Amino acid sequence: MRHAGIILIVAFLVSGATLPERGPMPLARPSSGDDQPTPTPKPATPPANGADAEEKPNGRAGNDARADGDLPPGWKDDALDAVPVLVIEKENPQEYASCLSELKSLGSSFSEVDRIDDGKGCGIDKPIEVRAILPGVTLKPEGVMRCEAALALARWTKETAAPATSSAFSPETRITALNQASTYVCRLRNNADTGKISEHARGNAVDIASFTLSDGKTVEIQPRDEDGTLTGAFQRAVTASACLYFTTVLDPGSDAAHEDHLHLDVIERKNGYRYCR
Repeated sequence: MRHAGIILIVAFLVSGATLPERGPMPLARPSSGDDQPTPTPKPATPPANGADAEEKPNGRAGNDARADGDLPPGWKDDALDAVPVLVIEKENPQEYASCLSELKSLGSSFSEVDRIDDGKGCGIDKPIEVRAILPGVTLKPEGVMRCEAALALARWTKETAAPATSSAFSPETRITALNQASTYVCRLRNNADTGKISEHARGNAVDIASFTLSDGKTVEIQPRDEDGTLTGAFQRAVTASACLYFTTVLDPGSDAAHEDHLHLDVIERKNGYRYCR
């Protein structure tokens, strides 16, 4: 049998036939690392009256997950079926104390409240409940948020929104209330069933629906890109200036979900990137 096998091989080579080529070796599957996507779990059922739909910033921030579209072409990550544990970020004690001190120096009225943990990443380590963002400028209704978000709101109101009010209407006119549509609430962006967790669920965001002025006028947030009045100029001015204080600013021009409010948040992004539109 051995001799017969040798004879067959020699005959095959003499005939001029060639052995079939081997196909390319499959590439090794990418190893797990920081560039691998992780899923975003679904937090507690979002309330039906949630007010905001945030944008989808470039890059990752906090515990946000990357989309399936970021996967290398040609394969699916089995880890997408896993559910990572989202945790509430701890406040730095020194930074928190400094924030409270600065907020008090601006004349804000607020109370420190108990830690919030609604599960699946929703919550605030050291929340505060804000009653008035500045002396004589109430937040209606009172809102719960992180100190960092409240401080950005107070600075924006004092340094840009208040002066814009006097310039647009009259020197005597001032803001008496910021009417908010949403502060802390446990939900996903866009009130969706799947996707990234909202910055509202971390206490980083506030939605401003309107301004109440001392002359009794209420300036409601609405599409005003083509509004040639001083009211239109006022809204455009406060919206543009908000990006000096917040890292995300979404107005009625951004999408249909923001036609009746300004979404302002202090999410941290790589390289100090800000999203304002």
